[in-house]
Formats: sequence, C-alpha cells, structure tokens
Amino acid sequence: MRVTKKYLATAVIAAATIALVGCAPNTAAGGDAEQTDSAAPVQIAMITSQTGPLAAYGEAYTAGFEAGLDYATDGTGTVDGRELEIEWLDDQGNPDTAVSLAKDVIGQGTQIIAGTVVSGIATALAEQAAQNKVLYISGPAATDAITGVNEYTFRSGRQTYQDVATAGTFIGDPAGKKVVVFAQDTAFGQGNLAGVRAVLGGQGANVEGVLVAEDATEFTPFAQQLLTASPDLVFVAWAGASSSAMWSALSQQGVFDAVPVVTGLGDVATYGAYGEASDKISFLNHYFGGAAGTDAEKAMIEHLEANGAQADLFSPDGFVAAQMIVQAIREGDDTVDGMIAALEGWTFDSVKGEITVREEDHAMIQPMYQATLVQDGGNWVPELIEEVDAETVAPPVAG
Repeated sequence: MRVTKKYLATAVIAAATIALVGCAPNTAAGGDAEQTDSAAPVQIAMITSQTGPLAAYGEAYTAGFEAGLDYATDGTGTVDGRELEIEWLDDQGNPDTAVSLAKDVIGQGTQIIAGTVVSGIATALAEQAAQNKVLYISGPAATDAITGVNEYTFRSGRQTYQDVATAGTFIGDPAGKKVVVFAQDTAFGQGNLAGVRAVLGGQGANVEGVLVAEDATEFTPFAQQLLTASPDLVFVAWAGASSSAMWSALSQQGVFDAVPVVTGLGDVATYGAYGEASDKISFLNHYFGGAAGTDAEKAMIEHLEANGAQADLFSPDGFVAAQMIVQAIREGDDTVDGMIAALEGWTFDSVKGEITVREEDHAMIQPMYQATLVQDGGNWVPELIEEVDAETVAPPVAG
C-alpha cells in the first residue's frame, strides 16, 4: 500500500450541508494521554447499524472493513505485530444509543472509534470525539457537517457536496444553466433542493424546485410541469413506495426525451426499482462493483466473494476506514494527536484509486462516477459512463 503526504489547497467558497451528547473530557483516553505500551493490543470500537432502517448499509460497510483490514495488514490482522481488539457495536440507527455506546468504550480507554451510516449519529459521535479527545472516523454518513467539524473527526466516505457536484457534471459548466429539482415536499426533498441551490447555484446555475406532496399518487401533471420549465437538467430526489409510479410517469410523458434526468444510484437492492425508465436515467454514483478497476478493488471483491458478500455502494467506505485505522496506529505514536497527524494530508491507493485526506478540514478527496443501467439477462446492472476527477467535485474547504 503506497503511502505519501500531499497538500491540497482549495478555494474557500460558501457551501450548505444537506442533513439527511456529551461527557466530560477524559485525558486518560485522549490526545493528552501519555504514550502507551507499544506492544499492547489496540482497542477499536466500530459503531454502526447492525439493526434498524439502514442495517443493509451497515452490513456492506462492515464487510468492506473486513476486506480492507485484510488488505492493509497483508492478511495478518495485526499492525507491526500488534493485535487489534475490534469490538462491533450496534447503534440501531439511534443517536442516543450510539452516544451511550461511545461513552462506555471511551470510559474503558478506547482511543479509536469508527463507523455509522447515519448522518445524525455521525454528528453526535463527532461531538463526543472532540469532548473526549479521541479519534473518530465516520462511515458512509454523507452529511457535509462532518467535514471540518473538529480536529478529531475524519470520514471514510464521500459527502453530499460530492454527490450534487457529480450531478452537475452531466451538463458541464453549470453557469447559466437551468436546473430543476424534482422531489417530495418533505425534509428530505427540501434538503436536497437547498443542497443543489448551494452547490450548483453557487456555480452559477439557476435552480428551481418542483416539490410534490408526499401522499401524491398521480404524477402526470408534475411531469408536464417539468417539461414546461424547459430545464437543462432535472435532479430527482425521491424515496418511498411511490417511486415506481413517479418514474413511469416521467417516462410516459417524454421527460427523458427532452432533458437529462439525474438521480443517485443506490445499493444493489435498488437496481431493479426504476421500471421502464431504467435505461433512461443518468446516475451520479459514489461506487458500484467493478466501477474502479483498481488492484485494491480487485482484492476487495475477491475477499467479499470468498465470504459470501458482494461489492456494494458502501463497501469502499469500510475498506478505507480499515486503511485509515492501520495508518493511524502504524504512524501515530500511540497518541491521538499523533494519529491525527498521521492521517492529515495522507494520500493513498484504495478501491476508487488515489484518494486524499485533505489536511485543512479532513474532507475525503476522491473520484466519483457517472453511470447508467443496462440489462443483463433478466436483471438491471450498472455500467460506467465516466469517472469524474476528484478535484472536479472536491468540496470547498470548510471553516
């Protein structure tokens, strides 16, 4: 695994986040601690969703972590001969549960915490990390609020800004373009509209919203509204049982023939959810199996398949978390301050290629993907359109 240091400067511009507690500082567990016995096992707490609404995401993250640990330690599961005592804990998708678990392991002396697929949990654990001076590496949680929140918090996945910026690459330079966000009139939909306004609007696009009542069942009028708006891009943010009917209405009314329609490509379980619109949608994508073609990806897929799993949306987030933990232990001199220094500015090869932990705010600078769905027998599978350069979708420096 190649390891280098790299400094990336990014212009500071305004950005908004899309958002889909405490105990007293414990210096015995944190950055001010005396150096510990370098031969002692390292305690690591992995807090993620094993149950709850996002358990499938937690499962993919966990399998990816195990593959990444095997890769980063050359199959030994140890770091320079030191054993890793890894404890997996279920946050149940509940911030209060996660905080309680974090307090418990910190009280026992754990200096490294990682995990969670839930944005609300990630922000709560970031607060615990700062209060107790321990290292925290967030998982797939996408909220922009994690980037730059404090010196103790890192992330192993992408953030919402990178999703939205990837959507914008389907129309090139967004300046002067018209983008319509088609979403449900819920906190989720409104948050996506706000995010697109912040990211693409901040790049000069004219952003409007078509928000639909959550209980709507007839979508033809809204499809007509999209056509009347004559946008350069339609960004769809939708969830729930009405998704199939919504996509069908857009297809039947000719929206796909008139304008690029972009949405996020989710996990493997969602590939068959788009019906007749499947091959007409342009997908922004964090990751799908086979997208990268790197040596690390091949190693990850081999490990996953050997253990009865498959590469999925958040597999790389777990893989990267394992690489980061190994780096922190190997180069961190057994102090949290040393671990932070070992990760800041670190550039390394991973599943998606070369990625960098930006020194200034711990953003994870990484490539993203444009994808489409194609038929493979009776199934729909993703196919790569283009890899989007990491710098093209890099978020502004938080601070």
